[in-house]
Amino acid sequence: MGFFKDFKSFLMKGDIVALATAVVIGAAFNKIVSSVVADIIMPIIGVLTGGTDFSQKFISLDGQSYPTLEAAQEAEAAIITYGNVIQAIIYFIIVGLFIFILLRSYEKTKKKEEEAPAAPAGPTQEELLMEIRDELKKQNP
Repeated sequence: MGFFKDFKSFLMKGDIVALATAVVIGAAFNKIVSSVVADIIMPIIGVLTGGTDFSQKFISLDGQSYPTLEAAQEAEAAIITYGNVIQAIIYFIIVGLFIFILLRSYEKTKKKEEEAPAAPAGPTQEELLMEIRDELKKQNP
């Protein structure tokens, strides 16, 4: 029983639960970023580059010219799909940008919390008791 009890306490530690939460949120964040890259950023880059679809860019190593990536793959040619690398680099930059924006806004909120003026300190318990004593002395000379 000691093993399972120790294992359960290990799993329920705050660090493990926080890590599991981060992994789940990271997976969801990955889907959002993938969608932003594929559905928004890459079409804009395609328009800016004259309709270029980077995922279809490749170099055939056998010296032959293939009209499309699919044709080269059907011919089982050795190919380097450098367009996928370009797309992965763009994806990496966008993920980095999103994380930077997120962390920057988080840091700004932390700075605002730190800069907030502290509430004025009230009288201590001893000071209050002395004031009560003095008032009682004034009322009963």
